[in-house]
Parts: sequence; structure tokens; C-alpha cells
Amino acid sequence: MKITIDGILLEVKENLTVLEAALSNGVYIPNLCYHPNLPAIGACRLCIVTIEGTKGFPASCTTKVKDGMIIQTNTPRIRELRKDIMGLILSEHPVEIYSESQLEKVAQWVGSNSLFPGFKPVIKDISLVLDEPLFNRDLKRCILCGRCVRICQDIRGIGAIDLAYRGLDTVVSTGHHSSLKDSGCKFCRACVEVCPSGALVDKLEYKENRQEKLLPCNSSCPAGIDVARYVRLIAEGRFQDSLEVIRERVPFPHVLGCVCTHPCEEACFRGEVTEPIAIRALKRFVAQLDTGRWRSKIKVVKDSGKKVAIIGSGPCGLTAAWFLRKRGHSVTVFESHSQAGGMMRTAIPKYRLPREILDKEIDDIISIGVHLELNTKVESLSDLFEQGFDAIFVAIGLPLGAKGGIPGSENRKVLDGISVLHDINCSGRADISGDVAIIGGGNVAIDVARSVLRTGAKSATVIYRRTEQEMPALKEEVQEALEEGVRIKFLSAPIGMCDLGESLKLECISISLGEPDFSGRKAPLPVKGSEFSLEFNRIVMAIGQNADVPKSFGFDLNKKGLIVVDKQDLCCSMAGVFAGGDVVSGPASVIEAIQAGREAAASIDRYLGGSGNIEQSYIPQEEDPVYLGRENGFAYKKRIDINAVSADKRIKSFIQTEHGLSEKAALEESGRCLRCQLRLKISQAPLPLSKNPE
Repeated sequence: MKITIDGILLEVKENLTVLEAALSNGVYIPNLCYHPNLPAIGACRLCIVTIEGTKGFPASCTTKVKDGMIIQTNTPRIRELRKDIMGLILSEHPVEIYSESQLEKVAQWVGSNSLFPGFKPVIKDISLVLDEPLFNRDLKRCILCGRCVRICQDIRGIGAIDLAYRGLDTVVSTGHHSSLKDSGCKFCRACVEVCPSGALVDKLEYKENRQEKLLPCNSSCPAGIDVARYVRLIAEGRFQDSLEVIRERVPFPHVLGCVCTHPCEEACFRGEVTEPIAIRALKRFVAQLDTGRWRSKIKVVKDSGKKVAIIGSGPCGLTAAWFLRKRGHSVTVFESHSQAGGMMRTAIPKYRLPREILDKEIDDIISIGVHLELNTKVESLSDLFEQGFDAIFVAIGLPLGAKGGIPGSENRKVLDGISVLHDINCSGRADISGDVAIIGGGNVAIDVARSVLRTGAKSATVIYRRTEQEMPALKEEVQEALEEGVRIKFLSAPIGMCDLGESLKLECISISLGEPDFSGRKAPLPVKGSEFSLEFNRIVMAIGQNADVPKSFGFDLNKKGLIVVDKQDLCCSMAGVFAGGDVVSGPASVIEAIQAGREAAASIDRYLGGSGNIEQSYIPQEEDPVYLGRENGFAYKKRIDINAVSADKRIKSFIQTEHGLSEKAALEESGRCLRCQLRLKISQAPLPLSKNPE
């Protein structure tokens, strides 16, 4: 079909409107009520044109093209009419148009006429709403384009907002002018996305790194798991599909369902409305239902003829092994202990991570052809090269606990947390009884406290120098520890230890909190003259971890004893040798170690002549359903309670503390998701690219 726009002959597709045909060919026609994702209504009249043989000035957004049509979009008469229209639009609008809004840009392109000399704009007396979640409403800036109403009603099917009153009193409002929470709003923020005037504005700014900021569950996941997608699949009852989306990125979905530090939950926007989605529990739910279907979808490419040695069988090393084997390389993992798993086995208590779960996922890695050499401590990298390995990845973690430099900490009754956990997790016991103090506030400290109570300690007291709010340990772990009888003494720091024979005197000082330090937490400041002492039978220092890098490896180490690598490809000073995980980054979580293993696998594959592309899709991408539907009370739905074994029962053994979700609970919880990913699918409204060519 051929049409002429402003003297230019164009070939266009059928069924387009004049506006769509013009915009698709680089001809800008101003508009405000039009949006490419919404049915056109021709309300604002800014998109008027003239069409040869047609009377008046039809709206280009509602007029279909016809073969041979001759259209003018920017005649002097049209420009004057548009200025009149813009003058009317702005007649009740604040003098300052919202910066960088579509309205501002269109107004600058069109200009405006004052139709009534001496008339001063009368600004609508509507209060600014700042006390609701996620976005603000400044309806004095509303131009009644109706885009927010149409996307809420027609596209999302929610109907939380509508046009209220008539004539000059017309406003966009919720039913009975209720709060957004009471209106049925699902806080998908599609209305904010399509608002052209700044009447609806996000509380946070999203101009830069837009996708990362608008979908924080995905962007906060160190391993890049598509959290939004797998939560949506659970809500649709597609549990195996959900599990396979997770497995596209990680080989330890069930482990992560038990122990992930869930930064995605901390970032979840649902937490601004009520409480964040229980994402980790949902991951565990689908992992428990795994049918194994994904095994038939694994693609191990043709053997490359290259051999890779991986030293260390923790989450980092095993993840690298998984992805490198799928890239066709022969992979051998060397582990100095009698069982694989690294700190997942030796440091994480069984009540958090049952060993049958860990063993099963390690077996899955071995099943694709990864070789595992247990009870094998590597002392020489050169020997490995002589054995025919083409690349070596060192992922030995941080196996040593730190005691710190507190006077008296060298006493044999003072232990480090990593050693205590190793003894308990590997032998089921530790030489600890009586009253135990644990110094620190991280997960290791809480794990030690809960574990020693299970192995015969009379009491466990955590000494922490900040408050519970600053505690790096997972909140749910702290809560469960308190339920089990662990005591926590906040705002206290050890300054010395003294052997009393059968016991130890722990000398402490009270702490006050100052301004935030380099960690972002408030700095602990000793309170002069506030010294006090406590008495314990054992003291466990859980204040950090150290590396144990053999000198024979010849690595460059930094001041913390960590291996120095090239940040881009993780290679070391020796050709063909790579390092990653905690031994490079310092103490990190399982999910962070997994991502380090992914990065190492990609780098090593490139080094061996591959593409470095370790990704593999199990579930084809598909368009997300955009219809959400109305659900009264949606905003008030609370996070599902994660049921746990009662404290008096679980304290007697290492049985897994938390129960998994039922199908009903998983469907309810995943159904609370705000579906933030849908906003990213909304097209941008057309904007003028230059000044009006008058």
C-alpha cells in the first residue's frame, strides 16, 4: 500500500493508522493520549492531520491508512490548532512541567497559545500522595489522557483506577478515593510507565541501569538466575519448568533452596507493599518435586581433547566442573577430604542442609562424566601439567578459622568457629561442654551457637558488637537461634581473655554506634569505663576465615593472603592456571561461590579455544501473560509462614529445621509476586527527536 505523507511517497503495511505509518517512517506527529501498547482513542487531538478528500482535521491515531492517501502533518494551520490544544491542556497545569516528561518534550515541540488574554491557570486543588508504596501521585499534573486507566483496566484487567466526576472536576481516582492498597492495585506500576506528565512517579529513579533496577530480584542474584520467571512459572503450576529455569544457571538448586542467602528477597519490591516473596522457599519447593526431566535435555558437546584439573570440591569448584564438562572438556576434581562438597559439607550444619540433598546434587555433577579424586591433596601445579592437564582451576576456599589478635585468644580453650563446625559436621561431636561464648555476628557464629547446643553445651551466648539490625547473619537463622535458647549480647566487644582453670574469663567493653563505616554499618565505638567480664568454659571465635594456599603453588597473594588474579578472566601469574571463589574474593556465600565457578568455567573454556558460552536453555523463552486480573485484598496478602520443627524437638538433633512448602502454599506465595518484569515489556511512547521543522 502506498501513501504520501508531507510530499513523500511511502509504502506501508495495511491496517496501520496514519500515526503508526508516520512514526514508522520517521515522521513525528505529536501525541499524548496515544501509546503503542494501548487502543487509540483520539482524545488529546494533538495528532490531527489533514487528508486530501476528507473534511476537517481527523486524529491520525484513529484513522486507518488507505491506498493513495495524501496526508499533511505539519501545515501552518495544523501548528496553530495544536498550540491552541496545548494551551487548553496546560490551562490547569502547574507552571513548571515535570522535567524530562513526555508532556514537557511535546509542549516544547508544539508550543502553546493563550486562548484567553489575561487568563491565569487555576491549578487543581489535589493533595500530593507520598505515603503509599513504590510510587507517588501528584494528580495536579494529570492531563486526563486516560493512559493509566486504560492500561490498568484493559491490559492488566485490574481496574484499580478510573475517571471520577465529570466536566472540569474530572480526575483519575481509585474507587471511593481509597488508598491504592484498598483499591485492588497490584503495584505492577504499568500506570507509572505510561503516564506522560509526571502525575505518577516512581519513588526511586530508574533512568540508568533501568532493567537491573526495575527487576531487582534478577539483578541481585549473583548467579543471574531468572527469579521473576521461575516464580511466575510456579504461580502457573509449572513446577518442573520452574526448576529447569533455575538449573539453566546453577547445578545446586536444592542446596540453594536450603541455604541461599537470598539477596533477591532483600531486593524484592513486594517487601515495600507488605513482605518480600519467600523466594528461597519456592526454590526448595520445586527442587523437592524434581522429576529429573532436565537430564534428558543436557547437552555435553563433542570432546575437546582438553583436560582441566580443579583443586577443591566446594560449590565454586564443582560448578566450574559442571559447566566445563558440558563444554566437552575432560574434568578431574581433586579433593583433600574423604567426601566432596567443601564448606557445604564441613561448615554448614545438617539442620540447614541435609547431606542427602548435597550428595544427590554432587552425584548429578559426577553423572555427566566429571572425575572426582578424593583424599588427594595437590602439592604441585607443575605435576598436574606433567600429567597432561591443559588448565588448572584453584578453588580451595578459606578452610581456616581466624581467632583475631585479642589477648588470651591463643589459649587452647579458645577455638575457631570453622574448626568447631568441621568437627561437628564431620564427626557429629566437638570437645565442647558447659557454658560457651561465641564471638561474632555472622552465619558462622549463629551456626556454631546452634550446633554446640545440639552436642551437649549447657548454654551458648553470642557476643556481638553491634545491634541485631546490623547483624550479617540471616534474620531467620537469628530468630530460630533465639527460639532454641541461644543468648545474644549486643553492643559488646571482647578485649581480653583470662584462664581461670576450669573456665575462662572473657573481658568485654560496651559499645555505642557512631556514623556508618566502610561496610555501610554504624561504626562500633568503645564506651570508656564500661568494661565488664563474663565467665565461660569455652570461647569460640567466629570472626573470619583465612586461606591455606600452599607456598609450592607460587601464587602472588595480597595482604589478606588471598590469591591475586586478573579480574577479567581469573587467570594467575602462571599460564593456564586460574583461581576463584573465596580464596580470591574473601568469605562469600554459596550462591556467590557458584557464580565464581560459572565465571571460571567461561574463562577456562575461552583459554582452551572455546567460545566461553556456558549457557544452555532447558525451557524456551515465551511471552509473559500481561493480564493480571483483579484480586481484592491482593496488597494485604502476607508472606507465607515457613513452618519449622518446634524448638524443643529440633534442639535434640540435627533434623532439618524448616519444613518445605505445600503445593497450596507455594501457589499462594508465588501468586503474591508483583510481576515487575511486565513493566519492562511496555513500549516507550514516541517522543520528538528534534525541534519542530516549521
